[in-house]
Amino acid sequence: MQRLASIDMTTRRAALRGLAAAMLCRDAVAAEAAAISFDGLYKSFGVLGFQFSDRATSLRGQEVRILGYMAPPLKPESHFFVLTREPLAICPFCQSDADWPVDIVVVFMKAVTPMVSAGQKVAVSGRLEIGSATDPETGFVSQVRLVDASFHIA
Repeated sequence: MQRLASIDMTTRRAALRGLAAAMLCRDAVAAEAAAISFDGLYKSFGVLGFQFSDRATSLRGQEVRILGYMAPPLKPESHFFVLTREPLAICPFCQSDADWPVDIVVVFMKAVTPMVSAGQKVAVSGRLEIGSATDPETGFVSQVRLVDASFHIA
């Protein structure tokens, strides 16, 4: 009976050690991507333009994660999409400059990916790039991008 109790206790200890190790690994993976929000991207907006926030500048080139909504895509599968603060009912590419949403992040995926409904919140992780850039393939101009990105439903 005592042997059975010691096996049971040994099994419990091993299970607890395994659980602790799994939690540490999960926390280490989560720590790799710093969270940033749409509110954390810019320091100021004005007639002379905008300034990136100190946080966004310090995270340039690093893995970040951000929550938002996929804007309706140009096609059902793509290697990029536009992430917005709020869900949009129509394609932002079809609007005039006056209607263009201020809070957007262009997301370039690691691979061609099926898009999700514009009303579903997604968590996106990727390497943060800031500053004006033109995508040579699409001609799309962006100020904030996540590259080598992936997403999941939030």
